[in-house]
Amino acid sequence: MFKVCVTPSAALRRFVCIASFALLLSGCSGGIPFLPEDGSGEGARPGAGNEHFTDLHPSAFAIHGIDVSRYQGDIDWQTVKASGVKFAWIKATEGGDHLDPKFVENWNGAKAAGVPRGAYHFVHWCRPPHEEIDWFKRNVPVDPGALPPVLDVEATPTSKTCKRVLHRPEVLAEMREMLIDMERHYGKKPVIYVTVDFYAHIMHPNEFKDYPVWVRSTKYAPHVHYPGRRWTFWQYQSDARLPGLRGKIDRNAFYGTRAQWDAWLAGKL
Repeated sequence: MFKVCVTPSAALRRFVCIASFALLLSGCSGGIPFLPEDGSGEGARPGAGNEHFTDLHPSAFAIHGIDVSRYQGDIDWQTVKASGVKFAWIKATEGGDHLDPKFVENWNGAKAAGVPRGAYHFVHWCRPPHEEIDWFKRNVPVDPGALPPVLDVEATPTSKTCKRVLHRPEVLAEMREMLIDMERHYGKKPVIYVTVDFYAHIMHPNEFKDYPVWVRSTKYAPHVHYPGRRWTFWQYQSDARLPGLRGKIDRNAFYGTRAQWDAWLAGKL
């Protein structure tokens, strides 16, 4: 069964400590040199335009992947894999009645190309929790070789169809219900994708400590907006361009080494 976060290597722990110490000495205005990618360099490297990561750069991590939906159009998954992408999160469902029109194609295409992939559900806060996950289960197959399912929790103040004001105790209870349902059905502890604003108002460092967390922070290292939170995946870029993909794409890093990634995939971490 999966744990909240992969245990970093000794080298990575030293790097984080050095980065934090350097940041303190610089009065939060300086930084440290970017480190080369961990390992042989086979992973998909961060693109240009990420130079604002002065305290913990995505290139410190060996394993990089993407997340996709219908907005990427037709994807050449063989080319994507050849570019160094090591995993893909694929949008499956939203609310209790929306299926991403590219989900089945992406789900099958990524598997055929040998890209580890998992499905995510975007929560619509005006549907009962059981309806949301029942819809996800109807559309996402149980595949022992897939990544764990993802519960995507975000505040949606501009939604035209859901004007609900989110209150923390209610939302946390609904999240727990959905996460338990997902784990029961798929046999894997789900990953929680959380944005900065939702984290600040709903989730705290001590909430859902037993779940892997996927954070979004495209300008700063995760600890700036997610203080005290251990994370497993980091969405660090939203405007990348990669072979096999049309337009801009999100990029993500896994917190760990290649060996730890293999162990995580095998359910040993």
